[in-house]
Amino acid sequence: MSEQTKTKRAKNWIQTSISFRMVIIGILILVLLIPLAFIKDLIKERKSLQSRVVSEINTSWGDEILLYGPVLKIPYKIYSESTLTDQKTGKTQIIKDEATYYAYFFPDKLAITGDINTEIKHKGIYTTSVYTTQTKVTGDYAFPDFKALEIPNENVVWEKAQIIMQTTNLKGIKDALKISLNEKTLHFESKFSNDTKNKGYYNKNGEYVSTSKHDIITKSFDFKEIFKGKPIHFSMDFNVSGSQQFQVIPIGKETKMHLTSNWKDAGFKGEYLPYNPDKIKPNGFDAHWKVLQMNRPFSQQFNYLPKLDEYAFGVNFFIPVDDYQQNERTVKYGYLVIALTFLLFFLIQTLSKIYIHPFQYLMIGLALIIFYTLLVSISEHSDFNTAYMIAGGSVIGLITLYSKSIMKTWKFPLFISISLIALYSFIFVIIQLENYALLVGSIGLFLILAVVMFASRKIEWS
Repeated sequence: MSEQTKTKRAKNWIQTSISFRMVIIGILILVLLIPLAFIKDLIKERKSLQSRVVSEINTSWGDEILLYGPVLKIPYKIYSESTLTDQKTGKTQIIKDEATYYAYFFPDKLAITGDINTEIKHKGIYTTSVYTTQTKVTGDYAFPDFKALEIPNENVVWEKAQIIMQTTNLKGIKDALKISLNEKTLHFESKFSNDTKNKGYYNKNGEYVSTSKHDIITKSFDFKEIFKGKPIHFSMDFNVSGSQQFQVIPIGKETKMHLTSNWKDAGFKGEYLPYNPDKIKPNGFDAHWKVLQMNRPFSQQFNYLPKLDEYAFGVNFFIPVDDYQQNERTVKYGYLVIALTFLLFFLIQTLSKIYIHPFQYLMIGLALIIFYTLLVSISEHSDFNTAYMIAGGSVIGLITLYSKSIMKTWKFPLFISISLIALYSFIFVIIQLENYALLVGSIGLFLILAVVMFASRKIEWS
């Protein structure tokens, strides 16, 4: 047999062998996973850049707000005696020691009312939500129960009482903070703290949540002088600029909060949710909370200021649609799109006896990859749905025209175009769904498998 005949037979086997074609297509799919992985990294990089830019905007305007307080802080003395013996003379001496500690008492009633005015801030192609709020904080302090802490009343330094608050946002405070205790007005001052233990907490899912709070505290006052035999009523205004979320810690024996806002896409978060069913309005929200002492696992008095961030509740003002998250979900289906598209061309090639070169498969695969870069770049300047339609339409049109140049007729390219439209529509529906994504995806894959099995039943595999 001549070399020319061997070469011709080898070429004919390459063009007609189904097994060889399947191997080549499998290799090409694996090769295309490399640029697909790069696109995933690109999305993560762009998302990280977005987070940095949003953080810059929030830092310049005012960070998110977590409000903890006001808390009554009262010092007390602990006295102890120790005996010191002189070993040379044998004489003993009694030494009296005195140490100062602090007790912290939460209010019996705490009521917070606020009107939050939100707006969107832009920097380049990135946006974030910021707000200004006018908040009124009122409540009552009962007479402190030092017996619960096993502290004698004569050891309490009543004239050195203070009011302390903690917040994550000092920069955004608009007016000097002051609190009225009955007829007496006290001014708050910020206090520097080196306490690195108060930088975060672990939530119920074991995730570390970073929260850096700042102390603001009043000067000392005589608690008994203000008390005068009846509960102390306090009132203060807390006007501040913040971003992304507003939360409070329910330290009152009865904590009530009423917030109104022009933000239409409110996301209520935390341990406790609003109780009124009509909280979402056409032009914003009007939400009411009520938390009782029985609803939370901590008491009203401590001999230290506890870290209670995990029990905070409130509202967030995040931009409701995260295009990068949708892009990430779309790329996860990239393997499926490439594999099904190649399978479609493989079935057409096998059933119609049209030869498609591996290089042409590679070009089609790269066109499918380009879809994701188009989607990411366009969605940064438009909404995700529009970007998906533009990128999908462009890639489907490109592959349809390229298929026409390979197959020389419009019969199969039109079928390919319809199939790709159905596939991209199927992926789009899955991305939009949350609760039913797995169900719809499973049913869709089952139907696709059924169609492939039906179409491949006449293929001669031998």
